[in-house]
Order: sequence, then C-alpha cells, then structure tokens
Amino acid sequence: MASIFDRHLDRNPANYQPLSPLGFLERAASVYPDHVAVIHGGLRRTYRDLYARTRRLASALAQRGVGTGDTVAVMLSNTPPMLEAHYGVAMCGAVLNTFNTRLDAAILAFTIDHGEAKVLITDCEFSPVIKAALALATRKPLVIDYDDPEYAGPGARIGEIEYEDFLASGDPEFAWAPPADEWDAISLNYTSGTTGDPKGVVYHHRGAHLLAVGNVVTCHMGAHPVYLWTLPMFHCNGWCFPWSVSVVAGTHVCLRQVRAEAIYDAIAAHKVTHMCGAPIVMSTLLNAPEAEKRPLPHAVSFITAAAPPPAAVLEAMQDAGFHVVHVYGLTEVYGPAVVNDWHSEWDALPSAERAAKKARQGVRYSALEALDVRDPDTMASVPADGETLGEVMFRGNVVMKGYLKNPTATDAAFAGGWFHSGDLGVKHPDGYIQLKDRSKDIIISGGENISSIEVEDALYKHPAVSAAAVVARPDDKWGETPVAFVELRAGASVTMEELVAHCRSHLAAYKCPRTILFEEIPKTSTGKIQKFKLREMAKAL
Repeated sequence: MASIFDRHLDRNPANYQPLSPLGFLERAASVYPDHVAVIHGGLRRTYRDLYARTRRLASALAQRGVGTGDTVAVMLSNTPPMLEAHYGVAMCGAVLNTFNTRLDAAILAFTIDHGEAKVLITDCEFSPVIKAALALATRKPLVIDYDDPEYAGPGARIGEIEYEDFLASGDPEFAWAPPADEWDAISLNYTSGTTGDPKGVVYHHRGAHLLAVGNVVTCHMGAHPVYLWTLPMFHCNGWCFPWSVSVVAGTHVCLRQVRAEAIYDAIAAHKVTHMCGAPIVMSTLLNAPEAEKRPLPHAVSFITAAAPPPAAVLEAMQDAGFHVVHVYGLTEVYGPAVVNDWHSEWDALPSAERAAKKARQGVRYSALEALDVRDPDTMASVPADGETLGEVMFRGNVVMKGYLKNPTATDAAFAGGWFHSGDLGVKHPDGYIQLKDRSKDIIISGGENISSIEVEDALYKHPAVSAAAVVARPDDKWGETPVAFVELRAGASVTMEELVAHCRSHLAAYKCPRTILFEEIPKTSTGKIQKFKLREMAKAL
C-alpha cells in the first residue's frame, strides 16, 4: 500500500528537474554577464560571451546532425574551445570525448573507432598525429580545426572548417534543454591503461553535477575564484572543474603548457586563487630557477592528487606560500572523490607528524556516499588499525556508469556492490584512509610485503632527490627486491651508497633498495610515473 506521502504527490516539471552541470553556466551568465569568465593570453571573454559561444557550438553541431548519444571528440590543449566543448557538446545532447594530447596515432585511432566519434575538433598543433590517426581509423568524422592565435609553432589545418567559422554558423540563442534523464552520458574518458586497449569510462550528467559542486565545497572556492589551468582538461574532464568554476562565477585562466615561469607570471598577473595538478607540477614550481619565480599575491590553493605527495614536498609547498589540498580519486569516480580534510589542532603537531597526516588520502567527498577499505575476496571491511591492508572501494553517485562496450570489465569493477579501485590501503582509527600501493606495485620480498610508496617517501626526504620511483626486480633468492629510479635536483649530487644509508635511517633494512639508478623517470602527460616501463627496465638489469 502506498504511503500517505506518495498519494497525489507525483513528480512534475515544477518540482523535479534532472541534475546537470549545464545550468551552472546559464546561471552565471544571467547573474554575472559582464564578469570575466575566460582569460587566454590577451583575450578576455565575459560570461555573456562564453554562454553565447557554447550555444553557437551546440547549434552548429545540431545543424550537422549531431544529437543525443553521438560522440564529439576533441584534441585540444587548455584553451577556450576546450571549455566551450564542456558545455556546447552536451547542450545538443552529445557526449564529449577528450583526447589525451600525448597519445600516439594508433591509440587515437582505436579511440576514434571505439568511441564512434562523429565530429573531431583538433588544435592545429596536433594535426600531424591526428592526420595519422585518421588514416588508421575506420570512422571518418567531420574534422574541425582550431587555429589558436596564442600558438606560433608547427601545425596545419587538416579539417573541413576552422573552429571560429564553424561557431559563426551557429545560433547564440540556441534553445538547449537539460537531458530528459540525468543518467544520460555527458562524457567519455579513456583510461591510460598499461596493458591492452584503454577502457572507455562513461560519466553521466548527475555525477558531473554532484562532483562539480563537491569541488566547490571541498576546495573552499568562494565567489569569483581565479582558476589557473595547470591540470589537463582532457584528464577526467579536468576533474570536473570546467563545470565547478561556473558554479561560483569564477575566471578560467587558460595555459597551453605547464611551465614554471608561465605559472608564476599568471599567478602574479591575474591573482590566481586555485590550481590543480599532479606532484610533478609541484616539483616544477619548487625547482624553478629563482629568476622565474614571482612573489605570490596571496596563499594559492593547490589541489593535488595522483601518487601520494612525499611529505618533504608537501612541506616545501607550504613554505613557498601554497595551501596544499590533497585529494585522491580515479578516472572512474570523475577525478577526485576523497580529500584529506584538515583539522586545525593538527597545526600544532611537530612538522614531521603534520606532514605525515598531510600525506594521507583522507575521507570521502560530500558528493560521495561511501568509501571503505575492504578485503576484495570476502568484501569485509578491514579493521581501522592503520595496518591491515585492503582494497580501497567506492560507492555512490559519482561513480561511473561503467566501461563502454565492456560488460566483463564493468561487472568485475562493481563486484559485490562496490567499485573496486585496485588501490591498496589501510584505514586509520580516525577513519582516514591511506594508500600503500597499487595492488600490482606491492613488492613481495622473502614473503614480506614492501610498499613502494613507503620507500619512495624515504628517498624524497633526502635533499638531493627531485623525483623517485621504486619497483620490484626479480630475485632468485628473495623472489623480488626493490630497485629505485632517482632524478636529482639541479646541481645536487649523491652516491648510491649514501642514498641506501639514508634509507636505512628511515626504513627496515629489508625495505631498502638494493639498486639505485640515476636517470630520467618516464611519466604520462598527467604526471603519473609509468611504473610498467620501470618494471621492464628493472627486469633487464
């Protein structure tokens, strides 16, 4: 029998609308039409302009037959068209697929075909690789060139029409509407898998809306923040910040390349309040020559994720005037969904203890319903003792719809009613989680588990070390032993013997690397260390 609260109390257009981040831009343009929304070099665009341009894009796409469920792919740097695509593509019902700008032609061809791209917008800088990818791909999408006036390097137009001309054909008053169902796909993001074909992660409007608002709350974004794009917008849709900034009518400062001098100049010129990036961006800022640095106009919030930042790096960022917010997530949860929420009483702790707490991943976003560390076999929650290892798992509305055309992988990821991250961690007595490793990165030496993260953290405490990565090396006696790859700071020097001795002052002897190689560490375009390459190098030693 129906509850009294269900009788004659039905959903209708007046009391129910599907959640979508698209309305954030419409509201910002309505309330703050003259506020600067986008800065790119000498370009300034207001929210009125940005909203009109996104509607033009939606209209022009619709005129070309693009509609609900179609895929629009983009190969763009952090430039204005990338921001416009995050709204305009979905405004006509289509799904945005952002390409990683450092992928090779074969992977891009796979993505074009697998994602069934109907339209491809590409920056002229990337025309050589896109041309090669199109030659390999079965699908032949409509290609639109973007000729960025801020780019003077090599490149060519290879498409049917230039982006500005394409927009000119659209209607700035295009009558868009939110999706009929908030579960509809809004974007498609391919994981940077290390084996096999990448998996296509599908986001929905509901999750994008919730995570975008979650960013505003979590990162303390007040009215009119100034956000510097040091995080690639192709990565998890820029952690949903293209939508977050509109919630509070902020200003996007575009940046084609992540370079220390350009970052410091932008912070000083535009009074940047927020920026995001992997630990490699922090290292870029900290290790910049003094001539490239500029005084910060105020404390700048730096939201960082990827691998747990070494305690020494976190402390150095704080000393440099950056307020570091440590978040954690994966492509499958729209980017960041966990935050190391800080307690004021921790400020009084000794620096080493304070840094150790800062290095923990933390607790769930307000937009995430549940976060836990569980035994992947029994699905039982592990004890909150800071020692028992388990798999980090997520549950909630900011978890992906699933993997495109891959039901087997989707079912495995959602086994037991939780999303399995593949990350190993512990749960502390206060409920905060801490990563110990990816399941494939744990080193098992003589039956003992060694966390590569723990060894890396010890290496980072040495003043000569700029970057470090530790992987397993096969060993006839021990099964595996740790080998370290190290990059040194400019002008610094240290021997392998000195670094091993340093590690022994911080770690049990069996955890210390047996071999240390001083060379450049391979990384992805988002700053993640490519440990699969290091493992292959270690095997060859």
